[in-house]
Amino acid sequence: MTHNSYYSPMGGLPPQTQLLSGKSVFKTAYAVIPKGVMSDIVTSLFPHWHKTRGWIIARPLSGFAESFSHYIMEIEAGGGSTQPEPDPRAQAGLFVVDGHMTLTVNESRYELRPGSFAFIPAGAKWTIGNDNSQPAKFHWIRKAFEPVEGLDPPPALVTHEDAHPITMMPDTNGAWGTTRFIDPTDIRYDFHLNIVTFEPGGVIPFMETHVMEHGLYVLEGRAVYRLNEDWVEVEAGDYMWLRAFCPQACYAGGPGRFRYLIYKDVNRHVKLW
Repeated sequence: MTHNSYYSPMGGLPPQTQLLSGKSVFKTAYAVIPKGVMSDIVTSLFPHWHKTRGWIIARPLSGFAESFSHYIMEIEAGGGSTQPEPDPRAQAGLFVVDGHMTLTVNESRYELRPGSFAFIPAGAKWTIGNDNSQPAKFHWIRKAFEPVEGLDPPPALVTHEDAHPITMMPDTNGAWGTTRFIDPTDIRYDFHLNIVTFEPGGVIPFMETHVMEHGLYVLEGRAVYRLNEDWVEVEAGDYMWLRAFCPQACYAGGPGRFRYLIYKDVNRHVKLW
């Protein structure tokens, strides 16, 4: 089993002596939210959540990325929620990066740890809590489920990265691969949350340009990422938010692995206005 690292330090404030500089940018095709701006002053509190705060790093915006929201949640010792989701249409993808917590989904109980993944269907009854002495952090993707007549809704899924080997892209000599928590051939699911891994020197050797929206949170390492017409340096803790058809490519220069958590919408027809 390969040791996996997940970036999690967040919060605090920079000193008054720090110069105003950084790579934070919002453009028509993409946004980059670097780890340095995810401070205490941009956190949110939520109804029915206790001893918990969250960083909202993506939300539906008309004319930009419209299919999902992305939170990073921090639950203090003794915190959590028995009513976490206010919208019955919303399904959830959770990925734990720090600490331990207990999740229940329709009365089934699961112990989560760093590397745990959970898919929670729309309308499911779920709770989450931290009964440990240290804070716990997880990523929370929310998306309104798109039902299909004659197609069963997707079931809940709780697993761990250790149970899913990396599927290497063909003709890359093991330099570029994807960890898929959800079976990509199961069209009951209308979004995926995967982990992409590049070994040092690995590249996306063409400008990907496609209909899927993306949220990419860097879990480990650093790289240079091509976003539309720009090359942007990114490292663990940075977030890239891409609208549909934003051209993208990547070069992972090392010295270690470059890994990110990626959301994309899949398996549904385009809505016609």
